Amino acid sequence: MSDASSLPDLAIVYEHPEWFVPLFAALDRRGVSYVKVPLAEHTFDPAASPAPAKVVFSRVAMSSFLRDPEHPIFYAQSLFEHWGGQGTRVVNASALPIDTSKARQLSLIARLGLKGPVTRAAHRQADLPKAAEGLRFPVLVKADIGGAGTGIVRYETPEDLAVAAGEGWCPAGVNGISLVQEYAPRRDGKVTRVETLGGRFLYALDVESPGDAFDLCPADACLVRPGAPTLTMTRVTPPDEIIAAAELIAAEGRLEIGSVEYLIDDRDGSVLFYDINALSNFVAKPLEVLGFEPHDVLVDWLMAIVAEEAAKVAVNGKAAA
Repeated sequence: MSDASSLPDLAIVYEHPEWFVPLFAALDRRGVSYVKVPLAEHTFDPAASPAPAKVVFSRVAMSSFLRDPEHPIFYAQSLFEHWGGQGTRVVNASALPIDTSKARQLSLIARLGLKGPVTRAAHRQADLPKAAEGLRFPVLVKADIGGAGTGIVRYETPEDLAVAAGEGWCPAGVNGISLVQEYAPRRDGKVTRVETLGGRFLYALDVESPGDAFDLCPADACLVRPGAPTLTMTRVTPPDEIIAAAELIAAEGRLEIGSVEYLIDDRDGSVLFYDINALSNFVAKPLEVLGFEPHDVLVDWLMAIVAEEAAKVAVNGKAAA
């Protein structure tokens, strides 16, 4: 086992090679002792392999399966449970169960008395037409584990869905689960992304896109991807009841950092919460869009956790003596 006193304060565990440059820059500005842990080529010994730092921060993207069929989504869950079992604080690992399933997200939203799009889940494509019975068309079929709007297809009629399902064309998650969901037209063509940190409201963005684009990631690395839609992002303050709902979802979903997305259904004006995202890259040009740098706030929060863990070690050390 490593001497904990010699370890860096923080480890950032991630898959995407570019997304966390702003976070690393913020850590460097503060002079934080940290180590980068890319999951590519990473291995561990389940009977040993201590954590690489006093505190570990999970930055695992659900969209990683789009970049590598040998993605680390499920590997990271085992790794974080291993380190957590050794007593290491793994920040936001608690959010992985909810992050890895849109079906679980919608179930949580319903249990909390909130509204989401009318949805059915199936694990066989052949069952999707039956699952869609009683839904208003058009419908969307989504992969249960998605990312960057990928794995979403719109079907205009039951016949269109039946043909696609019969030929195995419908989206399916890497966990084998598909969702069929009533399409809800977005009022004014926008969705709202509510960012939370430590379970509390940090900021919110209206994100507008041309047409019916589903790829609505507002961060720098997302916007420069080939074929990415042109997005308009505006800082907003949602009504108090929506902020309270987003904070409740974050708390019950065990998100230490993450976003909750909702839209206003243009058919009836209802608020539909439809996505919980435990990976927040924040927003491109934050000083221009938000008026502050959220990565600096994130680093303050992380360093408070590091200090809290150090205090626990000190107390335990005194008790042992």
